[in-house]
Amino acid sequence: MKSIEEFMKKNDLSFDDATIIVGVSGGPDSMALLHALKRMIPGSASLIAAHVDHMFRGLESEQDMRFVKDFCKAEGILCEALQINVQKYAAEKNLNKQAAARECRFRFFKDQMEKHHATYLALAHHGDDQIETMLMKLAKGTVGLGLAGIRPVRRFGEGWLIRPFLDLAKEDILQYCKANHVPFRTDPSNNEDDYTRNRFRHHVLPFLKEESEDVHKRFQSVSESLTEDELYLQALTKDKMNTVITNKSSSCIEINVESLLALPLPLQRRGVQLILNYLYENVPTAFSSHHIKVFLEWIAKKDPSGSLDFPNGLKVIKSYHTCLFTFHRLQCENISYQYEISGADEEDLMLPGGFSLHVSKQGEDRALNGNDVFATSPQQVHFPLYVRTRQKGDRIKLKGMNGSKKVKDIFINEKVPLSKRDSWPIVTDADGRIIWIPGLKKSIFEELDVTNNDRIVLQYRQHEKCRGLAKNETRY
Repeated sequence: MKSIEEFMKKNDLSFDDATIIVGVSGGPDSMALLHALKRMIPGSASLIAAHVDHMFRGLESEQDMRFVKDFCKAEGILCEALQINVQKYAAEKNLNKQAAARECRFRFFKDQMEKHHATYLALAHHGDDQIETMLMKLAKGTVGLGLAGIRPVRRFGEGWLIRPFLDLAKEDILQYCKANHVPFRTDPSNNEDDYTRNRFRHHVLPFLKEESEDVHKRFQSVSESLTEDELYLQALTKDKMNTVITNKSSSCIEINVESLLALPLPLQRRGVQLILNYLYENVPTAFSSHHIKVFLEWIAKKDPSGSLDFPNGLKVIKSYHTCLFTFHRLQCENISYQYEISGADEEDLMLPGGFSLHVSKQGEDRALNGNDVFATSPQQVHFPLYVRTRQKGDRIKLKGMNGSKKVKDIFINEKVPLSKRDSWPIVTDADGRIIWIPGLKKSIFEELDVTNNDRIVLQYRQHEKCRGLAKNETRY
């Protein structure tokens, strides 16, 4: 078929020496694709049919499988077929039937790609499918790459997933089957309006075709343009997010709020989507652009702290200048940070782990005892002060002690749990000298004998445990 040759040339692909697996349901689209590939691929290439019986229609779907096997045997095509109880799988995974069927089908396809060391998985989605998909995505409020619909070529396992029929209408494929006497089976459920796709197919698509016979080509052109634009914006976003993400692990990402909000809004949205794609193995179907919109509005508020609950247990915790995405609430204790204290105004600095630092100018003369309170002045240390997590080689000059002591040794002596040491606050002055380890030790730089107007007091307070819910929590 000429359209397949044009598709391969357009995408700079070749069937030479390739193994091609074709997803074959037994319907006209996949049978036409299998028939056309059998007659056009070079002798150095291998063709394999892959069929999945989802067992939705009992004996009828089993007969579809036998039909595909018989056709392949007559044509000398290797056929890999599998029956899967998708209904049972859907119940176990709490998925709808269509999503479960897709997961099972693509897992089988991937297994066959690995088994046969295949170069391509060819599927028979056509231009009408593209229209339906893009309209369904638009109706759901999908943005970004998802709105572009079905991609003609993408990586799949160690090879490529290709869809050579996207420039064709359904009618073109039916005409091919008729002209070349290609047999096929029909699925009666395609005539029902139970599924969203069928409703678009039966009620919206005919109207569009009346307006423009080649509407499928116009939608495909829009899809390609959207894909090109989106891939460019994603690459730009990925580069910019290097300045936004401050810490990352397999199940946790910490960002700098101000750096994210400094990006243009289109990059902010895509930046959040990148984070979600990284953390979720598969972004939940319950997730939508609405979640990202709510998040960006929430994070732009001036509240110093708060939290959001995202689908599947993802927690988003905002604490002053940072925001943490994590599947483990206690993991918010293990992040690095650095905050600045000017000393000019009274302020509350929210720290990860459920603590805060209250900064004030002491207005009354009183004893400042205990390691949870530290007083100093601009005459004693150089401002601004910084509150940060520990660094390798940190040392502090303690009161009543000659020389300095390792912060690491102080943590050991004070029996600070290992899980808390990396997030414990360290206070330094502008020269980098450690002046206080809140709750543990004070340095020689504490200054009490100054006038009340010059004295600046820092108080270390327990706020809310990280394992609890941060204040101003929002759920949806």
